[in-house]
Amino acid sequence: MVRVDDSGEVTKCWLSPDELDELERVAGSWDWEREVAVQLLGRCGLRADEVPYPSDDDLRWSEDGDVWLFEVQGKNTKGGDPKTRDAWMPEDVADDIHKYSRERGLDASTPWVDASKSSVRRWVKEAADKVAERKDAPRWREVSSHDLRRSWATYHLVERQVDVRTMMSVGGWSDYSAIEPYLAEPTETRIGEAMRV
Repeated sequence: MVRVDDSGEVTKCWLSPDELDELERVAGSWDWEREVAVQLLGRCGLRADEVPYPSDDDLRWSEDGDVWLFEVQGKNTKGGDPKTRDAWMPEDVADDIHKYSRERGLDASTPWVDASKSSVRRWVKEAADKVAERKDAPRWREVSSHDLRRSWATYHLVERQVDVRTMMSVGGWSDYSAIEPYLAEPTETRIGEAMRV
């Protein structure tokens, strides 16, 4: 079930990988572009305003790292002009992106998602509301686009124990204080694994 922290001014949610899969499917029931947007948020850790940036020209296979990387221009957490970084993309998402680009006939410089930040946020909200209605699970109504990034960061930092420097690089955080809040919420699975004797 979606984990919720409503103790502060902003309600924060964390989705499990299975819940993220479900949200992707529901978004995809409207349009494949919405599904791609949700994948970029929840599987690649983009911010809503970064989703409209990348295109096939920005995606590359790194022989050195044996991974898919793609260029993103986004928030500079130290302030100032936007910062360009290489974000990481899971292989299954890269496969989907390649199929999507080919089937949509996108040229290499056309962004995968042609939508504003507010549209991307609305798409996530509509998909989450549809899941909430279908499952009679009110917690889903609290899910926002930033919760997908939060879920991605927490999963990799806490569950997979990816080192903080790597996450800062691929996620676009300039210093530890910007990424530290994502370290706070282990899942029940991680608690069980860590505490098992």
